[in-house]
Amino acid sequence: MNYKTKAAQYKKDEVNRLKSIIQNYQIIAVADMTNMPALQLQKMRSSLKNSVLITLSKSSLIKIAFDSLKEKINGLDQLKDHIRGMPALLLTNDSPFKLASVLKKSKSAAPAKGGQLAPNDIVVPAGPTAFPPGPIIGELGTAGVKATVVDGKITVKEDTIVVKEGQVIKQELANLLTRLGIEPMEIGINLLAALEKGVIYTKKVLTIDESEYLNNIKLAYQSAFNLAFNITYPTKDNIKLLLQKAFTESNALADSQNIMTSGNVKKILGKASLEAEALKSKLNLPEVDISTITESINPEEDKKKESIVSKEVITQKEEHKTMNNTPESQETKQKKEELTAQGILKQLQDEKIQKEGGITKRDKNFEREEKAAQEAIRKAQDDKIKRS
Repeated sequence: MNYKTKAAQYKKDEVNRLKSIIQNYQIIAVADMTNMPALQLQKMRSSLKNSVLITLSKSSLIKIAFDSLKEKINGLDQLKDHIRGMPALLLTNDSPFKLASVLKKSKSAAPAKGGQLAPNDIVVPAGPTAFPPGPIIGELGTAGVKATVVDGKITVKEDTIVVKEGQVIKQELANLLTRLGIEPMEIGINLLAALEKGVIYTKKVLTIDESEYLNNIKLAYQSAFNLAFNITYPTKDNIKLLLQKAFTESNALADSQNIMTSGNVKKILGKASLEAEALKSKLNLPEVDISTITESINPEEDKKKESIVSKEVITQKEEHKTMNNTPESQETKQKKEELTAQGILKQLQDEKIQKEGGITKRDKNFEREEKAAQEAIRKAQDDKIKRS
């Protein structure tokens, strides 16, 4: 069609105006202004004038402008398919989602009137009503709503769509909705679709529930976190927990296999102590007072202890020398020497056993005396063998 020869001049001017303003914005949206009160439209234009340009025109002229610019702006041809009702263009450089959020907050609910177009699917929800049994059951049936009587009240059995989006609302249905307290109409700009960089965002996409969307993101994060943790895939968010898990599992393995570490040494030694006590009880071994088995950590006490033992050894040696000078039999002398050495050895062993974190060890300060006592016993035994 040749618009230059067959179109009126005012139509040409309007198309040129639309083409001019459309090219100045990144976001192009179409809306339906049906049932929009002029006063409220004026207030919205005033409140949005710094961010959104709202302009009304005939749908045919808007489509002509879109056709003229479809080679320059990708997606205008698809956006044209969403034009309906009393169309308006909403032009902005903000996000289309921000635009939809602003328009949604500005809307208010209103009862339906006969002849109006449904802005959305109108649903009669399931549940009890405030009406007793009566003619309203027939009205609900005529509208396609299944109802019954429960506890003396009319109750809708299930959610029912009585008018789909874009259909005309009949007067009888409008009256029924008003009686049920349902206000399906929204006074405000009905955003239909928006175009951004060749992508069409429809009304259903733009009018998402922000809280639900945020919850979905949180759920996705939690699911991803759980997956990474369960397959031991390290990330900056789960690395601490993975290390804690590895530490716990390694400790459990060490405990189960009696592998001694700095973290479980007391536990393993405690377990060994209990098992030793049980074994001692079965074998009827004599009781040992472990309170007397302590570790000396005082250097002065160690020196004192060493001095006492040394004196005892010297005394025993002197006694041994005296015994050799007495007119006793050689066998009696050697027997006494052996018994004396055994007594010294036992005394040394009793005094030198110490406890360190449940682990017994010999006192290194007395090794020399112990070896001497053992050598004395061995010598006495050798002499005894020679005599025999």
